[in-house]
Amino acid sequence: MTRLLIFSAVLLFSVATAGAEPLKLSIKDAISMALEGNNQIKAARFTSQAASQGIQSANSRYLPAVSLEETLIGSNSPTNTFMMKLDEGRFTQNDFQISNLNNPSAAHDFKTALSVQQPLFAPSLAPMKELAVKDFQKSALQLETVRQGIAFQVFQSYLEVQKAIAWLDAADKALANARENMRLATVRTSTGIGLKSDELRSRTHFATVEQQLITARNDLTLAQMRLTRLIGLPEDKTCEVSGVLDSIAVPDMSDQIINEALLNRVEIKQSHTDIEKSDAALRLAQSEYLPTVGAFASYQLNAKDAPFTSDNEAWSAGISLKWQIFDGFRTNSERRRALSGQSAAREILESTAKEIRYQLKESYIRRTEAGKHLEIAGNVVQDAEETVRLLTKRYENSLATMVELLDAQTALNQARANLVETRAGYALAGGRVYYMTGTFVKEMLK
Repeated sequence: MTRLLIFSAVLLFSVATAGAEPLKLSIKDAISMALEGNNQIKAARFTSQAASQGIQSANSRYLPAVSLEETLIGSNSPTNTFMMKLDEGRFTQNDFQISNLNNPSAAHDFKTALSVQQPLFAPSLAPMKELAVKDFQKSALQLETVRQGIAFQVFQSYLEVQKAIAWLDAADKALANARENMRLATVRTSTGIGLKSDELRSRTHFATVEQQLITARNDLTLAQMRLTRLIGLPEDKTCEVSGVLDSIAVPDMSDQIINEALLNRVEIKQSHTDIEKSDAALRLAQSEYLPTVGAFASYQLNAKDAPFTSDNEAWSAGISLKWQIFDGFRTNSERRRALSGQSAAREILESTAKEIRYQLKESYIRRTEAGKHLEIAGNVVQDAEETVRLLTKRYENSLATMVELLDAQTALNQARANLVETRAGYALAGGRVYYMTGTFVKEMLK
């Protein structure tokens, strides 16, 4: 309910400010809005609601089935006319004449019947209900899978916007440096101490960096559009990120973390549900060996001239027992199939547990790796900036060539771009750890 209120408030705010400034969102805001407004999550929620109706349908099998039927029949068959007159209470002594029995006149009958059937002992009903419950549980787990997946996609998209902003900032710096290099080359050429080729090289470099700046702006626009789509805002709205996600703190790797992941991951819960569902399927197959017992009752009206009227009335009631003695070995086949499904579900559970352990360990290893890359990338940028500064001084004093300066500037631009990628990768690696433990939404909304 709290998330729904947040989503509604933010959406109303966005509508009120449409055409004004873009909506600024924190990562918590973005994920909360996506959990309420994303179309895939809505679809999964409706699917889960539909599955819940399967339980109601299974429960209805315990209740009596009541039906009302109105039938009109006409015939000159001796047996049919005999029974119609008898049901209507119109049978007379004259109807016993041989000619009337063998060649009766055509007759018709309106039959109104109210019937009730009530199962008393049906071994298949309990496992059928349990199957419906497990199907609903699986759909609820699938909803949670979609929620976790969309939340992680929002996290990735949020980082993409953040990365695009950093790319744009790096491109701005690169353009400023390229403009300064072009100015230096132009001044040196105009004073007669520089080469015309240096000026041309600097202009070419400036044009290249300018193109990169255009691409960076478009990348930011597209990243914002993807984020807007994921969180469920209208397509004509835009959003911006507030704050910077440099890193996500995660607990140290331990057996407890692995055990919690095995408890929290939806895949494990789904595998357990599949095992329980296969158990119910086995009980359903075995229920075919048992008899079924039911009660029935009916009340009928018969009339000659009009429907829903009565010339005569009758009732019947009783109890029936049905026991299938031989069904061509179908029940045995269903039982063996259920046993095979049960074994398959257990194997899948074991395989899933192994895969989750591997994924979790891999996420920690990759995060450590990303942290080391980030440290190195930061040092590389510092060294590249110092190199450009020194070569700029040397070029101003005719101790370095424009080619050397532009090569150093290109290396700096690449180092800055690599730092942007690495910083986003480190934050993403931290979020992936929580995603692999199955607690991503919980941790990100704290």
